[in-house]
Amino acid sequence: MEYLIPLITVFCLTCITIKVLNPIALRMGLVDLPNERKLHVGAIPLIGGVSIYCSVLLVSSIVIEQSQVFNLYLISAALILFLGVLDDKYDLSVRVRMAAQVITASILIFGAGLYLTSFGDILYFFEFKLSYVGIFVTVLAVIGAINAFNMVDGIDGLAGMLSLVTFSALAFLFYWAGNNWFMLPLLFIGAIIGYLLFNLKWPFRSFDKIFMGDAGSMLIGLTVVWMLVIGTQAQTSVFSPVTALYLIAIPLMDMTAIMYRRVKKGMSPFKPDRDHLHHIFERAGYNRKQTLIRITFASLLLAATGVAAEISHIPEWIMFVTFLAIFACYNWALSNVWQILTWVRKD
Repeated sequence: MEYLIPLITVFCLTCITIKVLNPIALRMGLVDLPNERKLHVGAIPLIGGVSIYCSVLLVSSIVIEQSQVFNLYLISAALILFLGVLDDKYDLSVRVRMAAQVITASILIFGAGLYLTSFGDILYFFEFKLSYVGIFVTVLAVIGAINAFNMVDGIDGLAGMLSLVTFSALAFLFYWAGNNWFMLPLLFIGAIIGYLLFNLKWPFRSFDKIFMGDAGSMLIGLTVVWMLVIGTQAQTSVFSPVTALYLIAIPLMDMTAIMYRRVKKGMSPFKPDRDHLHHIFERAGYNRKQTLIRITFASLLLAATGVAAEISHIPEWIMFVTFLAIFACYNWALSNVWQILTWVRKD
């Protein structure tokens, strides 16, 4: 019950903040307009991320013990949120976004003193230690996580639902280990549920529709990677590094596979297109609700597999090989999706 009150409070604050910011966003022009890639109707306020951050900031200042690491997280989150708002408003170049993301990663690494030092026992025979190479790897991880959740934000509710899965798994693992950091993902769960009420307009159809925006998806990606680094690299680790792959499996695999396909076609890996997993589901004949349910279920299944394997102390090398096999199947299926559909329909 003591954890239910902060959860309800952050949920209510998110809903209130959305109602307050909605008319302001419309006046400022902080809206998403339809185009050849965005098939929604009308100008939709991009205030989901700002609302989530404001509500989490207020509640966390009361229920989470203040520390240098936590305060640095709030600073880096504010920076990435500001970057996202500017990107939503002015459509920043890739170089500007990358530079800001590297600065944000530097706060984690050099400010908080946290970076990936090991990949764990994924090679079976010995621990895969990174030493100072881990600094570079952590920068890549921060950039990767931020852009993974940013790229997956393509249909109503998808980024929100996938982040709910990830934050739920993180909250459970931190709580299971007796680590007080579980409160941060718990607060995000409450805030994201509040956001989804407006984004999906369910069950209240009269609610004004809003989008998360780049500010929201990048904020979520940054928060997730902070939690993953803290959970795997602390003196008393909460979970193994390979478990982190399962917690963000769908955003990670979607980003990696689509960037590979873009480079293979001679395109920039950051050039927007309509070849993401949710786009493929839609072209295969599924509506957006069916697509959302199926992708969310797949994410839930993979995250639950990672959590179960962690609790059951499955060897890390087995988890790693299994994840590589899953990703190989995923990439092959997406590369041959139309042949597979043709074969299925013939039967």
